[in-house]
Amino acid sequence: EVLLVESGGGLVQAGGSLRLSCVASGFISDDYCIAWFRQVPGKKREGVSRICRSDGSTKYKNAAKGRFTISSDNAKNTVFLQMTSLEPEDTAVYYCAGVLEANGLGVSTWQYDYWGQGTQVTVSA
Repeated sequence: EVLLVESGGGLVQAGGSLRLSCVASGFISDDYCIAWFRQVPGKKREGVSRICRSDGSTKYKNAAKGRFTISSDNAKNTVFLQMTSLEPEDTAVYYCAGVLEANGLGVSTWQYDYWGQGTQVTVSA
């Protein structure tokens, strides 16, 4: 069974920084992608950024460009999301999600199959 465990959320003031971590286990293949999503209660979940293990390729949604950086430590099966210049609009539950790279459609359309429990990020004004 695939297990994704997020950590690193918390309460910060506007302009501050946080680094989220996602530890992955149980994938049948080493070729998988990990993405960060976020969701505010009552609103649709939105993608933030993703990284694929095989080549280290990254993608960012517009809201994250220039402020967030996704990276990985493949030896520890861990993906990070470094968030800087945080704004109150970034407040959300942040989820990490996984998909096998063999699922090309899922990768390209941000339709992920496995999900962590979420970690709360709150940015005060």
